[in-house]
Amino acid sequence: MKKMKFFTLTLFAAALTIGGTVNAQDMKHEKTTMVGGAEMYPSKNIVENAVNSKDHTTLVAAVKAADLVTVLQSEGPFTVFAPVNAAFEKLPNGTVATLLKPENKEQLQAVLTYHVVAGDFKAGDIVAAINKGKGTATFKTVNGAELTAMLDGNKVKLKDAAGNVATITIADVNQSNGVIHVIDTVLLPSK
Repeated sequence: MKKMKFFTLTLFAAALTIGGTVNAQDMKHEKTTMVGGAEMYPSKNIVENAVNSKDHTTLVAAVKAADLVTVLQSEGPFTVFAPVNAAFEKLPNGTVATLLKPENKEQLQAVLTYHVVAGDFKAGDIVAAINKGKGTATFKTVNGAELTAMLDGNKVKLKDAAGNVATITIADVNQSNGVIHVIDTVLLPSK
C-alpha cells in the first residue's frame, strides 16, 4: 500500500511539474482546469480563482461593485454560471457601465445572483435533471427566479426569464465552495 501511495504522489507531482493534469479516474486528486489562461485550483474558493481568469475581468469587477465578494467566498456550496467578458460585450452599449454605477447596485446584485444556484451541481447533475424532466430542468437561483436548463445535442444550454440562451462552454471547474460553469451569454432575470 505504501509503495502504491508513493507512486501515486510521484505521478501527481510529476504532472504538476510539467504543467500537465492528472486523470481524476486514475487518482483521487481533482485536476485543475484552465480558464482564461489561468489554472483554477479546487482548493481555492470561487473568488480566489475567478480573479485570475483574464476572461472574467468584467464579472470580477461586477462582483466587487455589487459587494458580493464576501458571499462568494463563504462556505457555500454554490454553482456559478460565469459569463465571460465577451458575454458582457454582447449586451446593449452602455449596459455594463450603467450597472456598475453605485446607484444601480441593487439591479447589479439581481443580475449577478441570477447566475448563482445554491448547491454543488456538476454538469452530470444538470444533465440528469434535464433527462428526468424529459428535456428541461429548472433551477432556482439565489436571486429567487428560475433558470431553465436543456440539451442541444451534447451541449448544456440555459434559458433565462427574458428568453436569452447561454451555452456552458467549460463545465465542472471545481472550487473549494462549489463549482463554476463558464457561459457565453449574460443571463437576465425578468424585470
